[in-house]
Amino acid sequence: MDQFDYSDEALQPTRDSAAIIWNILTVVVILIAMCVCVGVVVILVNPYVSINPFPPPTLPVKVELPTVTPTPRSVLPATWTPTVTTLPTLTPTRTNTPVPTATQLPDTLTPAVETPSQTNGPTATQVADTETPTPTEGMPFVLHPGDPVAIANIGYPELGCDWMGVAGQAFDLSLAPIEEGLFVQLGGILGDELVEMLDMVGRVDTYGPGSYEFVLGDEPIESSQTLWVQLFDQAMLPLSEQISFDTYADCDKNLVLIHFNQTR
Repeated sequence: MDQFDYSDEALQPTRDSAAIIWNILTVVVILIAMCVCVGVVVILVNPYVSINPFPPPTLPVKVELPTVTPTPRSVLPATWTPTVTTLPTLTPTRTNTPVPTATQLPDTLTPAVETPSQTNGPTATQVADTETPTPTEGMPFVLHPGDPVAIANIGYPELGCDWMGVAGQAFDLSLAPIEEGLFVQLGGILGDELVEMLDMVGRVDTYGPGSYEFVLGDEPIESSQTLWVQLFDQAMLPLSEQISFDTYADCDKNLVLIHFNQTR
């Protein structure tokens, strides 16, 4: 006869103990799952948190290189000032030298009637021939024929009359635009303010390859020969004479185009 009692009353304490153990294990598993979920969310929000066993590599700091534009501006005043004052002095001296010689020749000759006719023709031709090569021999760049010319703002049509500036290009011997290596200086007085700016050819292409541009203000202002531009090489040595120009208080003439042509 079986000595063990398998009735429900006898097995009830064992079932209760097993149920408690399984309940405890279930709660532990749920807590572990919740902790894992929280940890995953924290890692997703901040991958660099300390609980992340595989943090991503640290990104290098972005290096910002300084621009080269301000460098020539600090060099310009010392180099440009003596050059500008010397050129106007040399140009009239070379031009005036042959004129007295041509004028004295008629004084030496006795015929007074033939002297004016002989001197007036050759003198006008000689002066024109002398003045034209003088900047060419001294400076390798001259003003483009027909410039300066004032037109409406074509670079920023959305601004319309709320803009005023100067722009242009430099052309080589084959009339191809030079796109780098040259500087353009703008100076003078506009209104009651002193203007001094520097730009490099090729910085913009708004007006064609190798363009330069100066923004003078947000409205057109009239001036007469108080502003000028001049072309320089990379060593800030002048390549052209100072070219003076007018500005206009006219919305159809708020952009002045000035181009340079290479002659040698």
